[in-house]
Amino acid sequence: MEQSALAKTADIRPIRRKPESLSKLKRAARKLFVERGYHATRPQDIAREAGLGHGTFYLHYPDKKACFLAFVDEARDELHEYMIARQPAEKTLEATIAANLKAIYEYSAEHPGVLAAAMTDELVIDAEGAQATPLLVRWGFDWGDIVREAMRSGQACDSYNPEIVGQAILGAIHQTASEGARSQRGREEVLDNLTRFLVKALKP
Repeated sequence: MEQSALAKTADIRPIRRKPESLSKLKRAARKLFVERGYHATRPQDIAREAGLGHGTFYLHYPDKKACFLAFVDEARDELHEYMIARQPAEKTLEATIAANLKAIYEYSAEHPGVLAAAMTDELVIDAEGAQATPLLVRWGFDWGDIVREAMRSGQACDSYNPEIVGQAILGAIHQTASEGARSQRGREEVLDNLTRFLVKALKP
């Protein structure tokens, strides 16, 4: 009976440890990618930061690129959920754009450096040798969906290509955020000007 109980305990220990070690690796990877960037972070650094052996890293990720892409996906999902939770009750184009822009800025303030670190993925090559889709491009597709919905409801010019316009919007957001930070402009001023500009550009 004792041997059987011990065997069962031994069998379930790795199962219990695995999610815990993965969680530690994720937190460590996020911290180091934000602080050091992709290129200056090594798998052994992540394992050490997590308080785990070097070999544990490779139980969860085949290489650093896979770990980084997992971090990028997590950041994108977090921001998406953050934006969804802050959608306006009034479904006008202006209210939607304003709410989404505000959500991006608030997420960035609450999670310093995360989006900046995640956006370096345009230089990352995945395990199969194909280039990973840059995070900025994927966010551009998300904005394209917003434009497409506005076109369906008659709030945006229907002669636009939503995928092209979505990328243009994301580029404007990225550049405006960078310049706003450099020039230390107030968030409200940046949000107000960018919202009014985008609404005017999109209206039929």
